[in-house]
Amino acid sequence: MTFISRGPGPPWFFLISACVLFNFLPFIANAEKSKYYSMQSLCKNHFLQQLYRKIDGAVLWSQNERNLDCVITFQTHSILQRFMLRFDFLQMDCNDHLYIYDGAHAVGTYKFDLSCKNTKQNLGAMFTRTNYVTLKYVTDAWGTDSNGFKLVITAVKDPKHACTEFRCNLREFCIATDLVCDGINHCADGSDESSNTLCQNNETGTILGLEVTWFVVVVISTLLVLLVLIVAVSICICRRGWNARPGNRTVQQQNAPYPLQQMYGSNGAMKQGGSMTTLTGAGVTATVQQGNWCHPAGPLGFRLSTPARVRLYCLAK
Repeated sequence: MTFISRGPGPPWFFLISACVLFNFLPFIANAEKSKYYSMQSLCKNHFLQQLYRKIDGAVLWSQNERNLDCVITFQTHSILQRFMLRFDFLQMDCNDHLYIYDGAHAVGTYKFDLSCKNTKQNLGAMFTRTNYVTLKYVTDAWGTDSNGFKLVITAVKDPKHACTEFRCNLREFCIATDLVCDGINHCADGSDESSNTLCQNNETGTILGLEVTWFVVVVISTLLVLLVLIVAVSICICRRGWNARPGNRTVQQQNAPYPLQQMYGSNGAMKQGGSMTTLTGAGVTATVQQGNWCHPAGPLGFRLSTPARVRLYCLAK
């Protein structure tokens, strides 16, 4: 038996899926609020550590990390922006140091060297001059669970530049609208989280009760499931139509021997009807004239081609 099968589903399905994902990726990126990073995970030794991370806002957590020596660089989305850094919590061990560089590399003179002598009260808000900030974090092999910090990093735009997003009250610089009402004080004066802003009715960052990111994920997942179902149904319909065509049968039987049990009766005698012998089997019925039809001078058999080709071999009487 020979089976004729068709190839896998059409590749355009994967192309459509990729296009949908790439079209929605910018919306997902723009819909992100503050990113949360653990210093322990950021300082793992892998190639991603060397990449610049573009952010609108981020929160860095540190708690009793030991034997670290790593460098992380953040970048704003626009060259017109710069970074504001502010600590919500700061209690470092005296042998641990957090170096802050105003640039894309940990070279030259650092802007700040933070250790046990620093507190969040005497630091306040710190600003970079460039649209990069680089952190170098060095710790020793000793510490307690009370050692660490919580650092809020926000990309801000100065008032002299056109502001099309959210404007803070105190310094009047702009921050991304996605950072408003996310539970993090990015303006340093609390105006982005105050009740008299958009937070009162929770009108930002949600669609149908879902955050924008999760809403987009649900929509994309639903579209992909529908595409899979449509492609599966299309393949089934095409295969049925293909197999229904006369010249494209899925299964072909070739040279199948004629079943002897259908040529003989229960008593072992050939089924005969008068002077004719009726042979039935493999979906065909053949009527053969009695007599010397198996003479050596004649053919040893004959072929029937429809619906399946069956070779009928000569049977001795």
